Amino acid sequence: MITVLILVAAVGILIWGFIRARPDGKLGIFAWLQSVVLMLPWLIFFGLFTFGIYLNIAWVLVAVMVSTAIYIYLGRQLRTLAKAAPEGQAQAKDPITVSQNEPLPTVDVVVEPADLEAGGESPTSPKTESDESGAPDESGAPEATAPPQTPPAIPAEDLTAIESIFGVDTFFRTETVPYQAGVFFKGNLRGEAETTINALNAQLKNQFEDDRYRLFLINGPEDRPAIIALPSKTDPKPADIRQKGLAVALAIATFITSLETGALLKDFDLFEQPGRWPEVLPTALAIFAILAIHEIGHRWQAKRYNIKLSPPFALPAWQLGSFGALTRFESVLPNRTVLFDIAFAGPAASGLLSLAMLLVGLGLSHPGSLYQLPVDFFQESVLVGTLARTILGDTLQNNDLIDVDPLVLMGWLGLVITALNVMPAGRIDGGRIVQAIYGRKIAGRATAVTLILLIFVALANPLALYWGALILFLQRGEERPCLDDISEPDDTRAALALLILFLMLATLLPLSPALAGRLGIG
Repeated sequence: MITVLILVAAVGILIWGFIRARPDGKLGIFAWLQSVVLMLPWLIFFGLFTFGIYLNIAWVLVAVMVSTAIYIYLGRQLRTLAKAAPEGQAQAKDPITVSQNEPLPTVDVVVEPADLEAGGESPTSPKTESDESGAPDESGAPEATAPPQTPPAIPAEDLTAIESIFGVDTFFRTETVPYQAGVFFKGNLRGEAETTINALNAQLKNQFEDDRYRLFLINGPEDRPAIIALPSKTDPKPADIRQKGLAVALAIATFITSLETGALLKDFDLFEQPGRWPEVLPTALAIFAILAIHEIGHRWQAKRYNIKLSPPFALPAWQLGSFGALTRFESVLPNRTVLFDIAFAGPAASGLLSLAMLLVGLGLSHPGSLYQLPVDFFQESVLVGTLARTILGDTLQNNDLIDVDPLVLMGWLGLVITALNVMPAGRIDGGRIVQAIYGRKIAGRATAVTLILLIFVALANPLALYWGALILFLQRGEERPCLDDISEPDDTRAALALLILFLMLATLLPLSPALAGRLGIG
């Protein structure tokens, strides 16, 4: 039943993507087809598996290679169409020029919509300017005004200088609202989002001859573009010596829990028999290798975009060795594409390494392998169970205990750790991916749904309770807005986001006993 629900959800996502792509014509359809070919091999594999049809792993690999080739071909066609398309169609994915109804991110970190919508103009705010045409707001919504509060934190002469950079060809300012450490500008965006905000920030830097202030292009409380001006002193701060010390301490604790995880797999307690630590050292090193490649993925993309990251704060876990690591951004992100690339690279790297370990381990497994697992253990994951049934065949049906190579367990642990970090919640990798693709509003709702689901899962598995508590108390909020927090990443990245979320579900969700029995697992 769970496998069927995953397939139905995946098909539903593809249908939803097609509906969103249709208004963009050929460009949208080709981008949607990229999503289809990326997910199709896995949909076919799991769909046939549900009905008891098993594909040889070689055919699965061939299907993945063919889909990759088609994906590359469609990408080339998409670029050709984009070059040949009229300018208006080429910019169809710009949420400003096409769809004012599509929900866009709000900056509730700095500007609370509830406060802006409270009504009552602030006596300290400058007089509102009307639009060029004098026409009312096209949305028909009442103008957002500032709540009564203290004068602007930005000095009056600086505020005047900031206002002077706006113009009719970039951002036509209609109202200035003092708020907290900065200023909120309502108005009308007159150009492409990324180009406009980059040009305005460059003008701002020239105006003050330093990086005293930053402008953030966000979606205001009325789902219309707005700009926030903030002092650069509000930028993320680098880790201090205490935080670096904490990162080292957590890394040591994670190494110890990784050793204990290896001991549990060998059915003994390391703290009672510490002399046996060499037996479990390979397990700890494998877990650390997965964590390291995950972190290298993040930092590879961060270096590409010149973004600074904090030291990784490893999260020790008794059963898994580690929940992964938390990493803060120590730089302001330019746009949501950068947010996606950095967030996606980590789980993509660790997921590929873990999957390779699992597949090689299954291929090396034979009677007499080092570890023995109860056959029911393979029912705990749709992805692992289907791959094991495909590679090990009838071995899963004719035996109560399955001999497996150590790489199977290492790969499985790595997939679970990676999948937990891809859950769409807060500021963990999955939450950042969802925020980058779908915006802050959707990311906030996804966090709430994920935490509720973790509460229910915790009734059967305490591990979910620990992970949910970590997210709730440490990472539940959305990521800080980007300088251009409106422009969406391209459809290739949207397809990759859907794929990694799909594989996360396939890793964490179990096979139902009835389906597992029908498939010959247990």
